[in-house]
Formats: sequence, C-alpha cells, structure tokens
Amino acid sequence: MPLSAPLPRSRRSRFRLCGVAGGLAALLLLAACSTNPATGERQFAGLMSAEQEKAVGAEQDPQVTAEFGGAYKDQAVQAYVDRMGQTLARATERPEIQYRFTVLDSPIVNAFALPGGYVYVTRGLMALANNEAQLAGVVGHEIGHVTARHTAERYSQGTVAGVLASAAGVFLGQEAAQLGQAVGQGVLAGFSRGQELQADGLGIRYMAAAGYDPRQMSGFLSTMGRQAQLDALLAGKPGSADQFSYLQTHPPTGERVEQASTAAAARPGRDWTVGTESYLRLLDGMIYGDSPDHGLVRGTTFLHPSLGFRFQVPDGFQLVNGEQAVLALGPGDARIIFDAAPSQGAASPEAYLRTVWARGSDLSGTASLSVNGMPAATGTARVSTRSGLMDVRLVAIRWSADTYYRFLFVTPPTATAGLDAAFRRTVEGFRPLTDADRQASRPYRLRIVAVKPGETVADFVRRMPFTDYAEERFRVLNDIAPGTALQPGQLVKLVVQG
Repeated sequence: MPLSAPLPRSRRSRFRLCGVAGGLAALLLLAACSTNPATGERQFAGLMSAEQEKAVGAEQDPQVTAEFGGAYKDQAVQAYVDRMGQTLARATERPEIQYRFTVLDSPIVNAFALPGGYVYVTRGLMALANNEAQLAGVVGHEIGHVTARHTAERYSQGTVAGVLASAAGVFLGQEAAQLGQAVGQGVLAGFSRGQELQADGLGIRYMAAAGYDPRQMSGFLSTMGRQAQLDALLAGKPGSADQFSYLQTHPPTGERVEQASTAAAARPGRDWTVGTESYLRLLDGMIYGDSPDHGLVRGTTFLHPSLGFRFQVPDGFQLVNGEQAVLALGPGDARIIFDAAPSQGAASPEAYLRTVWARGSDLSGTASLSVNGMPAATGTARVSTRSGLMDVRLVAIRWSADTYYRFLFVTPPTATAGLDAAFRRTVEGFRPLTDADRQASRPYRLRIVAVKPGETVADFVRRMPFTDYAEERFRVLNDIAPGTALQPGQLVKLVVQG
C-alpha cells in the first residue's frame, strides 16, 4: 500500500484508450488490413499501427509501473530479466518492436504486457518460479500477446480495463461485491481464452528457439495453479482459486497445462537450458511478500514503516495489502477497508466526512473523536449493494494538515451490532509506530539453502515465520509435491525475516 502521496480518486492512475485532446487520440487511426507474421492471421482494419502501439505503451508505462509499487530496486535482478527477455525477443517475428522488461515491486503472482513491447513480471512471480526456463515461459507468453497484437487489439477496440480503484470508493458508488477484486489484484482485464492459448503456443515457440526447455512452461503453470489454491485457503475462500493471482485473468490452468505439454512434446529433443542453480542464487535475499515501502501484514496487524503507523484488525479477519488500500476480509461478508486521501481543504474531520469523503450521501450519527491524540470523525449509513443491504461506518483520522487515514467498516445489518466493539478497538489501536514496532517491521526475504543429509521438510518449515499452512507454503514455493522427501544437496527457498 504505497500511500506516501495519496491522491484524489479522480487523479489515480488509469489505463485509458487515449490521452488528452491532441495526444494519443490523434494516433488511433484506421490501419489497412494486413497479415500478422507471428500468427498468419488477418488483422482487423481498426488495429493501431506499430508506431501507435509504441506511443500507447510509452504513455502507460510510468503509470502502470507506479500502480504496481514501482520497479524492484535490484539492478542485478532487472538486468537478468532483461537479458533473458531480449534473448526471447530475438526469436520473434516482429523485429520492429523494441522490448522493455521490468520487474515490479509487487508480491502478487502476475505478469502482463502493454502494446509496443512493454513486458512486466512481479517479484512475487519470480519468487514462485524455480528456474530460468519457467520464467522464460511466462515472459515468452507475454511477448506472444504483443507479437500476436492482442494488446493492440484490446486498446483499439476500447476494451481496456482500468487499474482497479481503491476499495474505499465503495461508499461513493462502487458495490460491495467488488471489494474482493479491488485490492491486491490490480491487473489488466483478461484476454479471451483463445488469445491466452495462442500466447502459450507462441511462448513455447520462442522458448524453444532461444534454447529454453519448453516443457518447463506446463510445469510452472501447474505450480501457479497450486499457488492460487493456497491463496484461496489463506484468504478463507477454499475452492475459489480462479479469483486469485495469475488465474484471475488467464484460462483455467488445467487446460493450459495440457496444451502447453502437447506443444512442448512436439518439439524435437535437444540439450535444453533450464538454469536452476543460477536462477535460485539470483533470488537469494529478494524481498518476499510485502515491501516495507508499501506496508507489512503480520497476522492481524498492519504496519507501515515508511509512513510510521500501525493498526490491528479483529481476530478472524484476513488482511490483504493492496496497491491503493488495505482490505480485511471477515466472517459473513464483513469487510474493513483502510486507505489514505488528501484533506482537500476540509476544516475539520467531521467536515471532511460530509463535504469530501461522503459528500451527497445520507450520513447519520456523525460525531467527532480523538484517536490517540489525533482528531477524527465518524458517521454511518445503510447502502444497497449487489450483496444486499449493508451497513457502513466511516472513520476519518487527520494524520497531518494534508492527509487523512480512513477506515470503512462494511457489515451485513445482522452482524453490525456484534462487530461494533471489535471495530472500535481497531480504530482506537491506530497509532504511530514505536521503536519496538520498527524492529518488528523487517521484511521477509528469500534465502537459498542446500539441504543437508537427514534434513526434512518439517525442519525447514519450523524455520519459516508462518503459522498457517506453513508446510503447504514451503512445498508450493519449492514445487515439492505432497509427501515428497528432500534430497541432500537440493537447493530450496526458505522465507526468513530480515
């Protein structure tokens, strides 16, 4: 949650079809029908030109990078991915594209591309991969979207989705059913099933031409499927894997694994590059999970070392740290959304509630508060959503002359009274960090360790800072099947603090 410079909703970065008048809108002219050299397919007449793709990508790149936490601040990692990506790019059918590869400082397992050759992978995805060929499969897939002109087609048709907005906006018009999507899942709208499968095929083509073992693509797709299932368990939503991570915008993993395996099997055998040890050594020391720059989730506590505050949600709530807000998922559709916003000149917290945050809404029970010496205000309302009627409580805390921190508590009416005291404790617990808090705010990092004779999975699980699904986390992270033992000398990824 990089809240260091909170902006009004109207100024949040967005994917858009064009820029200001006289900008990219003037570039989106009709192009003549042609045949795509990557796919052999005819392209529709409205598709933008290569120069228009480049212009769109160049405009959107800084906004997308910022929306996903910025570029990961490790030049060795960035250079490694760029070298690998350029190797794959040389195997493509569109030499006019100048590719740019960026590792984003986000824990979400995801990858995507913009028109003009802008390709992104998150450090969360890199942490899940176990060799260079697996990462090459993902990057090759995203290159496939560019060469097949799927990204250009989506922009030309005007079907681009915006980066998902702050969940706190639910009170100002969004619906409660969107909350689970609005935090931590800031991804592009999905391509069609056919486009995704076509990108898989192109990715395998580019992998093989660059010398990477194409069989690793299907293996990593399986791993991402296991990770999505684990994410669903951690979020308290078992069986909802398609809502999480890479699967939110990609076809079901089983279908993609089957096609990728078939395509890879059709490639003649050779001395393929896998790159396990060099890749794992690259990951040694990489931040795992949340970054201190964006805030840290520690059980039911959220701490932001850079901005200097903390709060704790009630037991039974699952914290999810998003790019624009923090979401806590509770029992019975109860939610807590926390974010930051500028004061916009409001004279007091109560005035901020009525004239800025909930302007035009029918608030009741508004009152001034003091939260650990900070002026604050609260108000309530009942709103209609896709999930039915919901009670909402807004709490705005003035952190500085220019910034408010905001809690939005959302509950079904039947649960409101039972959660009121717990929500009050969450607000009362919002406070500046102490020295002890800062000591506990060290990030998690990956360490690459060689298994010693006699060491078991349980030995490594005990060394990790997790209490929920700890063995599952270790096995998925290292692509170790349930019941499979470790081998002496095997390199494994271990999550440690600091």
